[in-house]
Amino acid sequence: MQRKRIWMPVLIAVIVSAAAYVGNLMATPSSGFTASTLAVGRFGDIDVSNLVFTDGDKGKPWLSFQKTKGPSDVYVQSNVWAPGGTSGWHTHPGHSLIIVTAGAVTAYESHDPTCTPQVYTQGMGFVDAGGDHVHMLRNEGTVEARTIAVQLIPAGATRRFDAAASDACSF
Repeated sequence: MQRKRIWMPVLIAVIVSAAAYVGNLMATPSSGFTASTLAVGRFGDIDVSNLVFTDGDKGKPWLSFQKTKGPSDVYVQSNVWAPGGTSGWHTHPGHSLIIVTAGAVTAYESHDPTCTPQVYTQGMGFVDAGGDHVHMLRNEGTVEARTIAVQLIPAGATRRFDAAASDACSF
């Protein structure tokens, strides 16, 4: 009985280490991609909402909510892709608002069984939901692509997690 108590934690540590090692082997690294942090700030609980009518009381409503419990870090990231560059498959613990500032990026979602590309060009914005939403952004054009991303994540959390390639996408 005593031997079981000694070996069980060792066995669990070996299994966890092996899983982490295999996960790193399956990750898809970035290539031709550079991310730079322009700013980071720490916020306490966030609880804001706004209801605005676009043309006075008779206009269309616009509604925004943001609520967090516990401290958050907000990052402003500058991302650059060389032609043919890729972010690699990855996710973030929170959501991101992304604005394309030059060129075009093509987004692929790991949960999409058809691996349908979504192209975003200069001036367009899109949302990355984060959490278990694994995605990859590529520059499939011939000129440099750039984005600015504003990311909201739990305070102190790792900002990016590499992930395994999507089974649906052959690249």
